[in-house]
Amino acid sequence: MEFLTEYGLFLAKAITIVVSILFVVVGIIAAGNRNHKSHEGAIEVNQINDDYDDLEDALKSAIMTDEQLKQEHKKLKKEHKEEKKKQKKGEEESKKRIFVLDFDGDVKASEVSNLREEITAILTIANKEDEVVLRLESPGGMVHTYGLAASQLNRITQKEIPLTVVVDAVAASGGYMMACIGNKILAAPFAIIGSIGVVAQLPNFHRLLKKNDIDFEMFTAGEHKRTVTMFGENTEKGREKFVEELEDTHELFKSFVSEHRPQVNISEVATGEIWYGKRALEQNLIDDIQTSDEYLMSQRDDCNIFSIRYTKKKTLQEKLGFAAQSTVEGIFHKLLSSFNTKRHV
Repeated sequence: MEFLTEYGLFLAKAITIVVSILFVVVGIIAAGNRNHKSHEGAIEVNQINDDYDDLEDALKSAIMTDEQLKQEHKKLKKEHKEEKKKQKKGEEESKKRIFVLDFDGDVKASEVSNLREEITAILTIANKEDEVVLRLESPGGMVHTYGLAASQLNRITQKEIPLTVVVDAVAASGGYMMACIGNKILAAPFAIIGSIGVVAQLPNFHRLLKKNDIDFEMFTAGEHKRTVTMFGENTEKGREKFVEELEDTHELFKSFVSEHRPQVNISEVATGEIWYGKRALEQNLIDDIQTSDEYLMSQRDDCNIFSIRYTKKKTLQEKLGFAAQSTVEGIFHKLLSSFNTKRHV
């Protein structure tokens, strides 16, 4: 009986606290929705040269003797003084700038909104002597979203700013559509490249519905408003039209690749196949075999390399929602711990 009493008190406390917190959170979210504002974000800039220097210093500190480190510090001090003298005399040549972007694509090319902001930021200061490097990873996805992503990259080349696209793992289908915009495409030896093709698939539940005496009705205006459907009975005419639309999309894709990579024999590569890096080089789908790390390291001494990333700030509702969740979980665990302690005393 005592156990049931304690359990009832514990449950009442827990429910009361959870309901109170949820009530406050829901009220805040409702107020926020009434005054809804779009997500605000910020551009984060990191100089990659500094990251390389930190790695170098850490390794030297670990493997060099005290005397070697002393000589290294003297050498760096001397170089620093010479740079300062050049700066005073105005003799120092301004280094080329490389702006590094990262695009990790999903089916919807969700990162295109961030890419848009990053490119806009770069175009405010970049010139023809600079360079943009895109580290691209994508298995492809929706035609219209990847078309938009490619259009965003086209803004760079239209300003005659060199664009280098580097693929370390995969740039297939829509991913390769983006890569084609680059003045130069690099890829790792076994990176997946290509798949210049179009695919669409969907299940059809018509026979299942018919078996269970369920009618499905669809009303359209326009002969080809809906060619195939998941629930209705698909006709041969509808299937033919759907395939015709796929073929048309494929032709557009091939034209796009031919426009930006005229050195490619489109009739040979536009079969929906994929090629690994070395084979892709033989087909002129890429320009060289090189990883992103290799390329950026090779530019380290002669260029100032900056990583550019746009990050969205969390709204007040999101922050409070996360805080409320953590608070509820913490209180629940404390109450459970307290209850268990009493039970075992």
